Amino acid sequence: MPVYQSRVSPASDSFQTNRAEMLASIEELRKLEARAEAASEKRRPTFEKRGQLTPRERLARLLDPGMPFLRMYSLANYMVADENPDKSIPGASMISGVGFVSGVRCVVWSDDSGIKAGAMTPMSLPAGLELQELALKQKLPFIHLVESAGADLTGYRVEGWAKGGAIFRNLARLSAAGIPVITVLHGPSTAGGAYMPGLSDYVIGVKKTGLAALAGAALVKAATGEEADDRELGGTEMHATTSGLVEYLAEDDAHGVEICRDVVGRLGWNRRAQAPKRKPFEAPKYAAEELAGAVPMDYKAAYDVREVIARIADGSSFDEFKPGFGPATVCSQLSITGFDCAVIGNNGPLDPQGSNKAAQFIQLCDQLDMPLIFLNNITGYMVGTEYEQAGMVKHGSKMIQAVANARMPKITLYIGASYGAGNYGMGGHGYEPDFLFAWPNSKSGVMGGEQASKTMVEVFTQGAKRRGMDVPREMIEAEAKKIADHFSAQESALYTSGRCLDMGVIDPRDTRKVLAMAIETVLEARSRDLTPNSFGVARF
Repeated sequence: MPVYQSRVSPASDSFQTNRAEMLASIEELRKLEARAEAASEKRRPTFEKRGQLTPRERLARLLDPGMPFLRMYSLANYMVADENPDKSIPGASMISGVGFVSGVRCVVWSDDSGIKAGAMTPMSLPAGLELQELALKQKLPFIHLVESAGADLTGYRVEGWAKGGAIFRNLARLSAAGIPVITVLHGPSTAGGAYMPGLSDYVIGVKKTGLAALAGAALVKAATGEEADDRELGGTEMHATTSGLVEYLAEDDAHGVEICRDVVGRLGWNRRAQAPKRKPFEAPKYAAEELAGAVPMDYKAAYDVREVIARIADGSSFDEFKPGFGPATVCSQLSITGFDCAVIGNNGPLDPQGSNKAAQFIQLCDQLDMPLIFLNNITGYMVGTEYEQAGMVKHGSKMIQAVANARMPKITLYIGASYGAGNYGMGGHGYEPDFLFAWPNSKSGVMGGEQASKTMVEVFTQGAKRRGMDVPREMIEAEAKKIADHFSAQESALYTSGRCLDMGVIDPRDTRKVLAMAIETVLEARSRDLTPNSFGVARF
């Protein structure tokens, strides 16, 4: 494969401007993530008084030291429950991702009980469901470190309760698929949450603090008048000796995590899959650090997506597919850390030729079962008489149809714009890619605020003319600003990630590492054999 010759000069003013702006956006991201950690850390004295580890300490002891951990949903719930950007706490009361436990790649979810006792937020359910779907699709053991006050009844919505049952449905489906579900009961898991351990294959209960019951003492008193004791109702000691809900009784949090690691180590999980074959490879010729300056923050500023590919591809080398046909759509084959893969990127809107080329390329990747990476910097499909007559709808539909039906692994990154139907053709959220991450400069939505404003004002103005109305210019300008502000407020990566429309916002300089982890995960899943059954493992 030819080595790409970069045209980016790190010494240029434009590079330094881009870099300064990108680093500022990364710092904003890290400050938001740190906000959740700081809020949780305030409860440290409470954890220590009870002889417990903090949620982050539990997770750190669970994961293999020195091995990669792909953090997910770190911004979930940002500007959802609290729309004040200066006060909203991201994270959805959970710390989650894909990491290694006793050498086994797993999906892990630790309740952040340092924040409102781990009570569910509006985005905890969507994030939790996506984690479970990830475990099912990628055939990964599912580990949950539980300590949660459950649903936040102060913000009760009936739809949350109705949809919340899917969490327990998914636990049953994971077990039936042959994927182990392991719960460590560090603290309370009451009401519907009691089914979290109840539907797990292995339950490790921590003495004195672990609790699982359909109703705590207060609710039992209110419902039946019975004077009950919480530990007798649902304490882990009772469950380990009387109800049979708990398999392993731990002395404390650290012991519970140690038992979990032992359980995972005894699964023999890695016997069931072949490690993905990695070719010898060279690092990119251009430093990952340059990704902070090679791409402008403003998606309207043009740049060559090949500059991004050159900084993630082995040896900065890649083959382009039909480079002279639909040239604004870049389709290339390459390898990342020794794994063959393909990339579709954008140097402009999708036109009929580019859509046609991309659809064929997607089908070729599907034929080879080759992982395909979508690098989104797309404002949409071309519009206008020329493009409509050239079959824009037909060719754009081909591309969307190919993305929707392709069976090979799909990984999507929003690295600039991702607007309109272009988002769909480029493997956006609605097309359920295996992994979906965003850069902090990226924006997504039906269209940009400026475009939405111009469109709606034109519609408004034409409608007024048809009715013979003379609309004052000040009114039009005020309406234009209102529309632009409404759309622009919802397009930033931080805002959309808060609504779980991706798996997380990443530092662009970590892109190659994130892609390598994602590719290895999907390839490992492809080779894994499971032993499914009809109903999942039931407790007797």
